[in-house]
Amino acid sequence: MVPEVQVDEEGVLMKVGGAGELLVRGDTVLVVVDMQEKLLPVIHEEAKILDNVVKLVRFAGIIDLPILVTEQEKLGPTLEAVRSEIPGFSPITKIDFDACRCPGFLGALERLNRSTVLITGIESHVCVTQTVLHLLPEVRVHVVGDAVSSRTRENRDVAIWRMSRSGAVISSTEMAIFELLVKAGTQEFRETLGIVK
Repeated sequence: MVPEVQVDEEGVLMKVGGAGELLVRGDTVLVVVDMQEKLLPVIHEEAKILDNVVKLVRFAGIIDLPILVTEQEKLGPTLEAVRSEIPGFSPITKIDFDACRCPGFLGALERLNRSTVLITGIESHVCVTQTVLHLLPEVRVHVVGDAVSSRTRENRDVAIWRMSRSGAVISSTEMAIFELLVKAGTQEFRETLGIVK
């Protein structure tokens, strides 16, 4: 059976019927978990993680992809490099590790009416994994493997393994960007080249 496909006036894929593993912009929200000042300095490969999260946030701005940002209490504000890229920045504060236990997060997600979450952030084995495992029964989840991390590589690797085994799609920053971009030759493509090069 061929899935139902919806495209916008420029032919950009907006929604696809049926279950699939490709990201579709009209059905996806970017979730940035706890990219905070007091936590990032102790994270494995912190510079790479920050760089990839910023790329994704900038790209989301280019294609008008909605962004939800969480902040764990007492870990300081979201890093300036991230928050400065998000117009009207308004993080969702939480005390639970699992963002889905925070009514503000679930309410924001429901209002967006998207069935795919593209998730990034820290720590991968705590807040990211718990949020992903909670989301999976309800939505498709793509974990950006090179934009999540933990204090140790081992915890990051186990987290990615567990999320994958539980049904999350493991992707990369550029995989996510080009799936959502869909095609070359557009103004969005030209703007995106400045991010990925």
